[in-house]
Amino acid sequence: QVTLVESGGGLVQAGGSLRLSCEVLGRFFKINTMEWWRQVPGKQRDRVAGIFTGSQTNVRYEDSVKGRFTISRDEAKNTVYLQMDSLKPEDTAVYYCSVNAYDFSTGSVQYWGQGTQVTVSS
Repeated sequence: QVTLVESGGGLVQAGGSLRLSCEVLGRFFKINTMEWWRQVPGKQRDRVAGIFTGSQTNVRYEDSVKGRFTISRDEAKNTVYLQMDSLKPEDTAVYYCSVNAYDFSTGSVQYWGQGTQVTVSS
């Protein structure tokens, strides 16, 4: 069983920065993908950024955050980060960490964190 523990959300003024962290706890053989999603009440959950591992590692960003957000991972700590700079009020949302992890007993499973609120004031 895998658990994701998120931290780092909060309230910040427009133009400010926040860093989200997501630690992957539990038993797994391999992490396939590490992603950050966000959701505003009444709207669908959208992927913000992701690290995808395979024959080579790919990093992808949603267009509205390109150049402002940076996703990274610390393999030794099984942790993924989202550095958010130049924040805008429209970045306000609940941010979720999502990890696809493989274990011999479960196969590949998509796990979700509990979500952390990010509020950007104008």
